Amino acid sequence: MLDTSARLLRLLSLLQSRREWASADLAERLNVAVRTVRRDVERLRSLGYPVHSSPGVAGGYRLGAGASLPPLLLDDEEAVAVAVGLRTAAGGTVTGIEETSLRALAKLEQVLPARLRHRVNALQTHTLPVTREGPTVDPETLTSIAAACRDREQLRFDYTDHHGESSVRRAEPYNLVSKGRRWYLVGWDSDRSDWRTYRADRIHLRTPNGPRFPPRDLPATDIAKWVEIRIGRDMWPIEARIRIKAPAGAIEGRSSGVVTPVDENTCDLLLRGDDLGLIGVVVCFLDVDFEVLEPPELKDHLRRLARRLL
Repeated sequence: MLDTSARLLRLLSLLQSRREWASADLAERLNVAVRTVRRDVERLRSLGYPVHSSPGVAGGYRLGAGASLPPLLLDDEEAVAVAVGLRTAAGGTVTGIEETSLRALAKLEQVLPARLRHRVNALQTHTLPVTREGPTVDPETLTSIAAACRDREQLRFDYTDHHGESSVRRAEPYNLVSKGRRWYLVGWDSDRSDWRTYRADRIHLRTPNGPRFPPRDLPATDIAKWVEIRIGRDMWPIEARIRIKAPAGAIEGRSSGVVTPVDENTCDLLLRGDDLGLIGVVVCFLDVDFEVLEPPELKDHLRRLARRLL
């Protein structure tokens, strides 16, 4: 059994790892009686930690926000992850967070054990970021969305779509997904009764949040893959099917389309986009013989392109 000081640190770590804990679960994790958990919670409160409790048989505890930030307890892997994340954020896509990320990184490195500092320094020394222009997101917007996902609170926001048109949306937020240099919110659109993805840099939140909502079954087991499909294919108006005179293995990975084998020497390529010209260029860059199955407009475009090139 842990002594009192070690047990308090362990209890604090548990409270920081999850939004709410049942008393019995905490007692089981700490290998103590429920009444000991109650005493330890009172000790944390006397030290200034805002530990809130809920009554009843299934009552539990959660760590609330206090007047000042309490010390965070991180294991080795979490500390390295935070350090690397701060380093990445210093040159990343979140507006205005670069300088504060560096300050936080300096504080963290000051207290890192030598074995962990070497790992972080190696990553910093041998990792070079490539700066690119692109949309950025206000950090307060990201943290507010993440908190709403955690607390299951409906969001109300103004959203600007890819046509530049703005509308008011109500959504039940579930996940934030990072792809490339963009952030996407996955949520249930309450007005459209459908799962949608929203680019975070196009979201302007309204306050306060809406009511809490019961969880729904997600549209896919792998949400990141689902988002990739949504933003990579399903949202584009033009669908082209091309018969490629090459094995599927020779084409997979060379374009963003879906490759389906036909036989050992032939495959079909499904491409989606919003510009026939770009789709035609993608096909030509494959440098293999092909036949356009659909749409007819792509055939006409490629004929004009062939005449121009000749």
